[in-house]
Amino acid sequence: MKNTSAMTKRRGDVYDVVAMGSSMTEVRDVKATHEKSADAKKAAWLVVAMVVIAMALRPGIASIGPVLPLISREFSLSHATASLLTTIPSLLMGLLALPTPWLARRFGRNGVLLASLVLLFVSMVARTFVSDVAMLLLTTAGVGAGIAISGTLFAGVIKARFPTKVAMMMSIYATALAGSTTISAAATGPIAAFARANGSNGWRVGTGIWSPVALIAIVAALAILVWERRELATATAKAVGSARLPLMNRTAWLVALFFACDNFLFFALLAWTSPMYREYGLSASSAGLVLATYTVAFTVGIPVFGFLSRVHDRRRWLAVCAALSVAGTLGMALAPLLMPHGWIAIAAFGVGGGFTLGMTLPLDSARNADEANTWNAFVMTVGYLLAAAGPLLVGLLRDATGAFAVPSWLLFVVALGMLVLTPFLAPRKHEAIGESRGSDGRSMNLTTSDKRQ
Repeated sequence: MKNTSAMTKRRGDVYDVVAMGSSMTEVRDVKATHEKSADAKKAAWLVVAMVVIAMALRPGIASIGPVLPLISREFSLSHATASLLTTIPSLLMGLLALPTPWLARRFGRNGVLLASLVLLFVSMVARTFVSDVAMLLLTTAGVGAGIAISGTLFAGVIKARFPTKVAMMMSIYATALAGSTTISAAATGPIAAFARANGSNGWRVGTGIWSPVALIAIVAALAILVWERRELATATAKAVGSARLPLMNRTAWLVALFFACDNFLFFALLAWTSPMYREYGLSASSAGLVLATYTVAFTVGIPVFGFLSRVHDRRRWLAVCAALSVAGTLGMALAPLLMPHGWIAIAAFGVGGGFTLGMTLPLDSARNADEANTWNAFVMTVGYLLAAAGPLLVGLLRDATGAFAVPSWLLFVVALGMLVLTPFLAPRKHEAIGESRGSDGRSMNLTTSDKRQ
């Protein structure tokens, strides 16, 4: 009986231990579920905040095109000087790409992001009150600096918070940029016309009305600052500081040139489509609709080609984007009034696809997150510096020739350059870079591909 009682007691102890273990497992599972739910909510709100910020990074540029004739008339600007209103922001997007990571390391990424958005908001508001050309260009520089710094930091935020969903988040980011471009470019003209009809200064109201978008973005940046604190700030510092710029890498230069050509077309068409078609005889509203067609087609092209291009080697879809850009710009040069909405839509669809794929190319060729950050900074620097020449060259050629015929052929040549580059944009082979495993289980360093590049 004693043995039976002892055995029963031991079984009871075992059952108790099992029950306790089961309870602890359940507690851990419940805790993990709550943590995942909290992380999911935080990630969702972070996505919303990033979309809001991205929506603020284009109206300061896109709203200028539809009212550029009004600004030129008020300040007696030449076409070359007027082009600086879009050239300056794109130039700063290149110049500030490299020093921005240092600012993030020195003062914290989220703090710099917040400060850049404040600069953007203040500059957009101040620009609506300027009384001379110098202040007009100075406030435009403030707009460009705010956009440049914020845009450069965005890639780091995405990489730090969504390291396994970079492509998807970059697509969302680019679509938000394009969406705000479309809305502001399409609405600025009618808003300015309504303001003029009611006795107000059209271009000041048309551009200044987008300032509250930057103010809302500041609130979103504050939310990110509260949520992320030091986590994101240290991520950029580590990433940027541990990898070298790909200055001697042929692929990096080719990617940067493709990105430059694509953005050359984007900024040039954004700045001059409306004035160009005004000179061709269209009314202000009709020319504004052509510009709206451009921004809509550009916006649609971003997610479409992002969805279609699912393989690591994107050259086929890059060629399609370039070919569309060639066809559209060729039509604009040969017969701009034959089907203005059609030509601009074809070109914009290709430019939009090239933009989203061009932003992905640095990530395709980088071996890790550190390299991705430095490749991104390098491509943005080279790409935007060269792209800044787009609006300026179009304006200079218009002044020199007295018409938009020669500038239209320039856009065609740049699009053709995109097409020529596409066969050479194969990504580096990641399986031949870094560390691989031999048949004996030991690691082997493979650097053949790296040296070839």
